This record gives sequence, structure tokens and C-alpha cells, in this order.
Amino acid sequence: MADTPLFPVTVVGSWPRSTELVRALRRKEAGEMTLAEFNQVADGEVLECIRAQEAAGVDILSDGEQRRDNFYSFAVDKLTGMQLMKVSELLDYSTDRARMEEVLRALDVPSFAIKSPIVVDRIGKRQGLAQDELAFMREHTDRPIKIPLPGPYMLTRSSWFEGLSDKVYPAPEDLAEDVVAILREEIIALRDQGCEFVQLDEPILSQVVFGEESTETFMCAALPNRRDPSDELELAVRLMNETTAGITGIRTGVHVCRGNWSRREDVLLTGNYGPMLPYLTQMNIDQLVLECATPRAGEMEVFKEYSNEKEIGFGVVNPRTDDIEPVEQIVARVKELLQYFDADKIYLNPDCGFGTFAERNVNTHEMAARKMKVIADAAVQLRAEYS
Repeated sequence: MADTPLFPVTVVGSWPRSTELVRALRRKEAGEMTLAEFNQVADGEVLECIRAQEAAGVDILSDGEQRRDNFYSFAVDKLTGMQLMKVSELLDYSTDRARMEEVLRALDVPSFAIKSPIVVDRIGKRQGLAQDELAFMREHTDRPIKIPLPGPYMLTRSSWFEGLSDKVYPAPEDLAEDVVAILREEIIALRDQGCEFVQLDEPILSQVVFGEESTETFMCAALPNRRDPSDELELAVRLMNETTAGITGIRTGVHVCRGNWSRREDVLLTGNYGPMLPYLTQMNIDQLVLECATPRAGEMEVFKEYSNEKEIGFGVVNPRTDDIEPVEQIVARVKELLQYFDADKIYLNPDCGFGTFAERNVNTHEMAARKMKVIADAAVQLRAEYS
């Protein structure tokens, strides 16, 4: 991306879905609409998402994950051996149903609306995970494209559920071998087909560090059987490095946040990046795409020890609020970060997506466009000062 300007503006991935699109998605899942019929609806929504990003001044675009139920459950359509299950269905297999229900209520997690791709047989590739999304985007924009994919730890941990998956894969690590192979093949194919940036989503790493010892969350049905957090983080590093080993010619990033399923900030995780940075910086990726716009993300001084070790995708707006952050506030935050990162290592993005779950948008299309516009306006001001 040699022509990308200083302080490139990009998205984390998802964009709000319309009621019509969600209805079509549900009809497709129920077998009432063919894939071709669904794509007629989705194509229009993706085009609207692309045009909104272009108009806002976004430099590196995504398709808004408009064809996906959520950022990782869509794998069930692209891989064999998986079954899409609501969190409410997984309750029937939980070792402690009462506790899981209690946690879901406390975290404001809608168990009926959030779905996970659960492994019920040996997984295999039915088609590329996101190559169809890339092909459509390349037809309709000449700007660089970012494709978000579930990270290897995320996909393994969120889809391995005791009582279902262990009949085929005795342990999550056994499943991880197949997950890594599939993701490697996908990244290489995306690179060869013109994708500039693959973002590997690992939001549950925050849950590993900051969550309760046995919390079962919507993002990771299998975390009750987790080990010590350091063991989990080391596993995440190993799987990421096995996934990206030797792959060049495409920018890679890892996205970490503290939850994006509710507009209630009090139910989302809190804590700075200090415990994670020793592990994130060991990952063989180019960029850390991080939530930094809310006080829950902690102080930026934790980056001092890791200055310039990676690029940083700097979260500068909260996707869950109806407040438009002032340009001056964003510029000031970036200047604070410039104590630890050179200007050419800083990308600007929202903290997370605007529509992580199809039926749980955290904002509207209009508000997403306005927030991306203010990021782009801040980038213009920063470029004028630092170019």
C-alpha cells in the first residue's frame, strides 16, 4: 500500500445491517431463500457500505461484513463440520447452566440473537472464507481493501464445545491444527487475489486476561475449560505465528477489544494492554488493531516499552455511542500516542465494528458514516502537520 497517505483511515470490519438484510439472512439460513437471492440483497447493502466509507474519506475499506451473521459465525457457511448454534441452545450442553444464564444476564448478552459456529465433525473447506467478498469489492472500488477473518485462537476456542466437539477433536489443540491450515491457505489466496490487508480478530484475548476465572461468554463457549491466562496467551501466539509463518506480500493485523455486543459500557471489560503486549508483540503480524477510545482501555503509557515494535491501528472513536468525537479530541489523542509510535506506524480506526452481530447493531448506518468522517477529518489535520 505504497500510495496510502500518512495516518491511513480504516475500519475494524463490521457496518450496521439493515432490517431487510437481516430478514434475508434469516430466510437464507432457514432454506427459504437461495444464496443467489440473498446475494442480490447483500450486493446492494455492500455497495451502500462502500460508498458511505468512500464519501467519509476512509482509505482502506471493508465490505462491512454485510454477508455475515457475525464476525466469526459466518465460518459455518464456508466450512464443513460446523453447526450454527444460538447461545441459548448451548445452554443445554453447559456443565453449569444456571451459572451460564446468570452470566449472560449480567453481561447483557442476548442468548437468542448471538450464534456460534460449533464443531460437530471434522472441519474442511467448502469454499474460501472471504474470497467471494473480496472479488465483489474489487469490482466496485479501487481503494485498498481490508478483509477481517476470525483469528486462529478465536476460531478454535469459540467453536470447540465440550460434549459436542470432543467427539471428533479430543482437545481444542487438535482442532487448532485444521484451523491453522485453513486460515493459512485463505490468507495466501486473498493476497494473490489482490487483498491488501487481512485483519485476524482475537477479541477474546481480553476475556482471557480480564474475565472471571470461569466465565462463559458469547464470544467463547469453551472458556470454562481454559487454563491459566498465560497458557492461553501463549497458545494464541503460537497459533497466530503458525498461521502467518512465511507469508509475505500482504499486511496482517490482529484486532483486540473489550467486547462490542452492548451499548452498556458497564458490562464490557476494563483493563490496559500491559498484560497482553508481551504476547501481542511476539505475534508475526504487522499491526495491532486496538480499542483505545474509552477509559476502559487504560492509559497509553503502557506502550512505552514497546515503542514502534508494530504498527498500531489506533481506536479513536467509540462505535457504540451517539456522540460524535471532536476532531480536536482525536488529534490530541494521536499526538499523545506519537510519544511512543512514529507517524508512519499509526493507522486510525474506530475501537471496533459498528454492527458486530447482525441482530445487535451497536449503531446506525448514518452514525457510523459520521464517525468515520470525523476520523478522516482528523487525519487531514494530522497530515498537514506531520507530512
